[in-house]
Amino acid sequence: MHIQETYLITGGAGFIGSHLCDELLAAGHRVLVIDNLSTGSKDNIAAHSVNPNFEFHLACVSNRTVMQELMEQADYVFHLAAVVGVQRVVDSPIRTIETGAQGMSVVLSLADRLNVPVLFTSTSEVYGKSTKLPFAEDDDLVFGSTQVGRWSYACGKALDEFHALAYHREHHLKIVVVRLFNTIGPRQSGKYGMVVPRFVASALDDSPITVYGDGSHERCFGYVKDVTWALRRLIKREDCYGRVFNVGSDQQISVLQLAHRIRDRLSSTSEIKFVPFEEIFGTGFEETVERRPDCSRIKAAIGFAPETTLEQMIDSVANFHAAQAG
Repeated sequence: MHIQETYLITGGAGFIGSHLCDELLAAGHRVLVIDNLSTGSKDNIAAHSVNPNFEFHLACVSNRTVMQELMEQADYVFHLAAVVGVQRVVDSPIRTIETGAQGMSVVLSLADRLNVPVLFTSTSEVYGKSTKLPFAEDDDLVFGSTQVGRWSYACGKALDEFHALAYHREHHLKIVVVRLFNTIGPRQSGKYGMVVPRFVASALDDSPITVYGDGSHERCFGYVKDVTWALRRLIKREDCYGRVFNVGSDQQISVLQLAHRIRDRLSSTSEIKFVPFEEIFGTGFEETVERRPDCSRIKAAIGFAPETTLEQMIDSVANFHAAQAG
């Protein structure tokens, strides 16, 4: 017999949150979304507007009154709300710091009082400038100077992790922390510096593909459906509470190679041009050279072994962009 559960997703109108909505609703569950639409979009969840199992609330996670009303109804909480993209972090460091800290405080205190399990999405950014590859969850974190605003996001997320794990240790809160590594897929916006949708949009238009720096920095890209598969399982596992998990792919590619791969895959005539980081993000910007996760912990915990290829990811993003343009 199917048991209907109620899930609250903070940031549920965003890229990853909306895919999570799709899957939970398709499984017959009830979904509550809170989002201030600073980077999310109602278009992402428009298909669910007539679904009686779906509710959307336009509000900030720091609004304790609204959050309490929603969390009192929830069996599980996915806390995804955050400032999105390096560009926004650099442009709005105060918002980056305060959004994370205030929202986390509200979620944790209410979850503790109501005894609701929480999954918190952190980021691979917390590994900072570490050169120990692949990144494992128990590794030391290495941040840059406080005078370089780029690191405010990483430090803020790390503090949120400390906060979450402290609640687990002191109050036995059921919480799992996930560090996401460059999740991509349909609905991701290129407006905030996200590299794949930005490159795909340019390639489809045969306009120049702009690579920041010399393109030698390397990343691993995880497909959103693989990521949401993992999130939905982690939040329900008692043995995962109080632990940190990397979620992503361990297949590494340089940003310049990515530009060529996308151009070739989409049969584009786009030229590839290079722009210094400083021209985009201002003087003193620092970028990490490599970022590759050790995924052995999550594989052991829930059998996470994504098989989506980079080509399949590129196709899904391109199909979404083409449909939007049409």
